[in-house]
Amino acid sequence: MAEISTRKRIWGWWFFDWASQPYHTLLVTFIFGPYFAGVAAEYYLTTGLSDQAADARAQTVWAWCLTITGLIIGLGAPVMGALADTSGRRIPWIFGFSVMYVVGAGALWTTAPDGSNMWWGLIAFGIGFIGAEYALIFINSQLPDLGNDEEIGEISGSGFAFGYLGGFVTLLILLLFFAEQGNGKTILGLDPLFGLDASQREGTRAVGPITALWYAVFMIPYFMWVRDPPVTGPRGKVSDAFSNLGRLVRSLGKRLSLSAYLGSSMFYRDALNGLYGFGGVYAGLVLDWQVTQIGIFGIMALISSVIFSYFGGKADRRVGPKPVIIGAIWVLIAVCVVIVSMSRTQLFGFPLAEGSTLPDIIFFGCGVLIGGMGGVVQSASRSLMVRHSDPASPTEYFGLYGLSGRATAFIAPSLIGVVTAWTGNARLGISPVIALFLVGLVLLVWVKAEGDQSK
Repeated sequence: MAEISTRKRIWGWWFFDWASQPYHTLLVTFIFGPYFAGVAAEYYLTTGLSDQAADARAQTVWAWCLTITGLIIGLGAPVMGALADTSGRRIPWIFGFSVMYVVGAGALWTTAPDGSNMWWGLIAFGIGFIGAEYALIFINSQLPDLGNDEEIGEISGSGFAFGYLGGFVTLLILLLFFAEQGNGKTILGLDPLFGLDASQREGTRAVGPITALWYAVFMIPYFMWVRDPPVTGPRGKVSDAFSNLGRLVRSLGKRLSLSAYLGSSMFYRDALNGLYGFGGVYAGLVLDWQVTQIGIFGIMALISSVIFSYFGGKADRRVGPKPVIIGAIWVLIAVCVVIVSMSRTQLFGFPLAEGSTLPDIIFFGCGVLIGGMGGVVQSASRSLMVRHSDPASPTEYFGLYGLSGRATAFIAPSLIGVVTAWTGNARLGISPVIALFLVGLVLLVWVKAEGDQSK
């Protein structure tokens, strides 16, 4: 078999981002998440709750879904990373979690608009989301094999840019040809394709099968061009995996930079996931946007993500990942302050004229910054983790990285759920995200910009 070139392996690795990004773009943030929130809110209205109380209950349910899946992902991430490093194989794990992704996404088609089976919809969403996140752990661990310390930042940034471009294309397809507006037509004025019934929201519900099909097709280049490195020597036992993981965890006490970075990323990535998970829900519940409006908002955010991720990778190569992360987090904090201080009728406590479009304009601008800075943070964070990893066991380290990003992934959604339930207000429920970003910034003080190389 002909040897696969480094350039082709990099492109294969990038295709994972292109294939998988629609789960986050279409399902978590811009289409299914807001659709589910609307379905749940309508369901709770039928139980006698007020509009605001029903909106708050819907946001709380979505928050607990993300909380539970975050716990499952976080607790399993380091164990799987250790098992993969011990066996020397990552591709079979990625294939298995890809099956979960496809099955979970495809099953979202059954989430009925009357809310009669919304709990099944949440279970299906969780199955696919867990598959997507576990696969990402193994994908991230392959980054050190694709270039040196000077190159990986740009490779990572370009991968995220390519992934966000894939999310943009799929979102555009959904909005133009499938997702219904209030009049039952797409934004092109068409009926949803393939005779889908707009009255049953079948155009919007098609987001699940389309996301599954997109992933299945575009993972083909990945599996064609990316290979596990040859296994030298005997494969380790399961007990060896747990022993190695325990040794790595115990070493954290002597590696201040790595420990601080895992703690920092635990908080600021959790905050970012909170923004992604509730941005579209906020638009639907607080600003009363339809799914198509949220989709257009998503298109702007994704264009921004592509551009900022690409140039963020360039900045990473020039100044390193740490300054890039710090700058992006400060921008995101400012955005969160604006979001929490704005509603359809007021901005920072100042009343707005009835029917004012200022909240819509401001939130579109916030979307551009969330998308752009979010892409920069994720790309640079992956690059900084490589600088703290042992090349001999990268999946183990990225398992811990996955743990830091997901073991506390329940914090943002659970805090949002608690504050939303306590205040009875979906807008104020977003406020805990600001505190999480600030904690992450404080912990970055102890992180070495060039990483912890004492293996």
